[in-house]
This record gives sequence, structure tokens and C-alpha cells, in this order.
Amino acid sequence: MTTFNSLENFGHSLKAQSHLVQPRSADEIYETFHHAKKEGLTVTARGAGRSYNDAAMNGGGIVLDLSVMDQIIEWDPATGQVRCEPGVTLRRLWQRVLPDGWWPPVVSGTMTTTLGGCLGANIHGKNNFRMGTIGEHVAEFTAILPTGAEVTCTPKKNADLFYAMIGGYGMLGVFTSISLQMKRMHSGLLEVHAWPTRTLAEQLQSLEDGAPKHDYIVGWLDCITVGHGQIHAANYLHEGDDPDAQKTMTLAYQTLPSRMFGVMPKSLLHVFMTPFMNNFGTWGVNTAKYVASLRRHTFRQSHAAFHFLLDYVPDWELSYGRAGLIQYQSFLPKETALPAWTEILSLAKQHGLPSYLGVTKRHRPDKFLLTHAVDGFSLAMDFKVRQRADMAQMLQDFDRIVLAAGGRFYFAKNSETNAETARAFYGEETIAKFKKLKKRCDPNGLLESDLYRRIFG
Repeated sequence: MTTFNSLENFGHSLKAQSHLVQPRSADEIYETFHHAKKEGLTVTARGAGRSYNDAAMNGGGIVLDLSVMDQIIEWDPATGQVRCEPGVTLRRLWQRVLPDGWWPPVVSGTMTTTLGGCLGANIHGKNNFRMGTIGEHVAEFTAILPTGAEVTCTPKKNADLFYAMIGGYGMLGVFTSISLQMKRMHSGLLEVHAWPTRTLAEQLQSLEDGAPKHDYIVGWLDCITVGHGQIHAANYLHEGDDPDAQKTMTLAYQTLPSRMFGVMPKSLLHVFMTPFMNNFGTWGVNTAKYVASLRRHTFRQSHAAFHFLLDYVPDWELSYGRAGLIQYQSFLPKETALPAWTEILSLAKQHGLPSYLGVTKRHRPDKFLLTHAVDGFSLAMDFKVRQRADMAQMLQDFDRIVLAAGGRFYFAKNSETNAETARAFYGEETIAKFKKLKKRCDPNGLLESDLYRRIFG
């Protein structure tokens, strides 16, 4: 069934009119390709629509809403291997495997993302330095190409497609099934260590020093004071460490509370956050948060609570106002991260457009063709959209600073990065390899998104 819809990105900063199709099988996906070719339209895959930019948007074309292809096809609790359709969300996945003593090896900051979207963007988590991206835990996937061919890919079978389709944002084919290896758990809890950092330099050093000692590590950075922050590092519990492991691995124990302090419905919180979404209000909130974090402490926290911070407040992105938010994420080698981000944060303050949220992580390189990874760090920053032309210019200036520092970008986030910048950091050889695969898999150029047109012209 096809409908004409106005679709938005997660940040509500971009909109596009598209023909929306909800296929339930590979055959129906191919029928859509056939129809698109006949009508001269392009096709884009979409999962939960959680990309901050235009990765799942296709103005004037067809959008394949794969969220209804959401079956867990096979689950083997003895081996920890699961096979799913692409519309299965991380929520549905972890809720299926955790009671049997397993957890997804890599998750995003929200459990509402779909596995197809996670592979398309090759997501990373708070443990990238140790476990890599989600693509490194894929045993096999099947996909349908616009030619009608159905392919099966593993790290050894059709390896060129395996390493290009994961992280390829759906521009070579559409995933129809995904086999993933889960990680064995002995508790539904993590042991979390929290401590403050006074400067950006101290935060990056904490990530560097803390990563080898922990299973996860992530930093919160106050981008208005340009320095104050907090580190959260976590470790799995070993067998026998949790006397109530059977209880803590139940779904009831892991469910995030729907009320704040047991009273206020969290669904209303974004309304109360809105008045603080300005420079002065965010400075006050960040300062209070930093003061509250000054005590170094250790505590135990459920997997869901630690990983899915973005799900604590439903619809939190609406607090940024009608124009929405833009997230800018850059990846920098550890040797150049500090001076480059110091310059970027200073430039944002000069423009009067500071980021209201900064998140840092430690990363390692990977073998995927369109990789965003480096041996270094990432910084994700959320910006309230205002003075749009000035903001767009500021983000282009950020790109130049990142490129000069040997950095890379993540295209599930950045919405202003252009084709010239993409060519500069991918390199001509990588782009030539991708376009050669594109011609082979999609000779009629049916698979296109607003993102694809922006970064590949």
C-alpha cells in the first residue's frame, strides 16, 4: 500500500514529501523496485526514523518503511545467535535474549532503532574501543538488490558487499534478514563508576586511560563552559557477583520507569524542559549537573538504564522547539582531538550558538568501506536550530577544522556536511570502490536518499 506522507528526521529539523510503502517480504520490496523503475522514482529504506539527518528521507521518491518486517526468525539460547527481519528493534531484541542470559554486543543510545537501520549506519556504542561497531558481530545477512537478485553475505562470502552494505545507508540493497551473535551475561546489572572532569583535556585523558580497564566508557561534556563534564565507565558482573541475577535479568526489572520520582509522568517532561532550552537556561542546568557530579562514586545499574539514556524522557527532542535540533558528530585521532575540538567549541561560543549537549567516546578503526572510525575519540553535539544560515556556515567551518585534523564524520548524524567534504575524508579510491559496487548492484540508480544525493552528488 502506498501513501503520500510528509516525513521528518528524528531532530525535526528536516522534512520531505514521499510515497510511503510498507513491504512485508522481499517480494514486495522487489515489486516496489519494479514500480519505481517504471515511474522514474527513487527508493530509500527507513526503519524507525531515528537518524538525526536525511539518511532515511527521499523527497519526491519512495520510502520503504521496513518497521513491519519485525519478526525474530530464529533464536538459539545455547549459542547466542539470533536471526531477525530488519524491522526488529533493539528493544524487541534485548527483551527476547536477556532472560536467557544474553545481551546485544553493541547498542545505540535508544532502544527504538531497528536492526536494519543499525546495520545501514553501522552503529557504535559506549564500548566501540573494545567491541567495535555492530557490523563486527554480524554472522550473516541476506539482502535484495534492485536487480531482483537476493544475496547472502558473510565476512568471507560476498565479502565486498558485506563490508560495503554495512555502513552503506541502504544504497546498495535492502536487508531482509540479519544474523547476529549476542554476548553472554551473568547479571542484568552493570557496575558503574562515575567521576567528574574539569576540562576537555582531562575528559579525553580519562577516556584514554579508562578504556582498557572497563567494558564501557562515555563522557558527558558541558559545551557552554567548555570543559566541565563527567565520565561513566561500566563493567559486566562476573558469574556469582549478583546474588539476584535471575531477578535482575527479568524484563520487569529492566523496564525504565514511566514516572519521575514515581509521580510526574515522563511523557510530560519535555514540556517542562522547553523553557530551559536557551543559552542561559542550559548553562544553569549544566552547572547544576556538574556540581551534583563532583563526588566520585560507584553503583550498580540495569543494562537498559545504562545504555538507553535517550529513552528516559519520551519525546525529549521536542523540547528544542519547532525548528528542531541538529546533531554534529566528528571523529578525531587521539593526537589531534584536543586542539581541534577546543577550536570548534570556541567557535560555537563566538557565534552565540553553543551546543546544549556534548557526548564523548573512545573509538578504534574497522574494516568497513564507508567507515567513520578512527583510533581516537568522537564528540557528538546537539544544537538548537536558530539563525539557520549562520548555523549552516558554522557547521561547514567545523568540517574544515575536522578535515585538517585528519578526522571523519558519521552520516547518521551530520546534516550539513557536503559532497566535497565527503570526498576529502573518504578518499577517491574508497568512493570509486563504492560507486563500482553501486553500478553492479543498482545499475539503474534506484536506491537514493536525500543523504546520498547530498554527499555523493
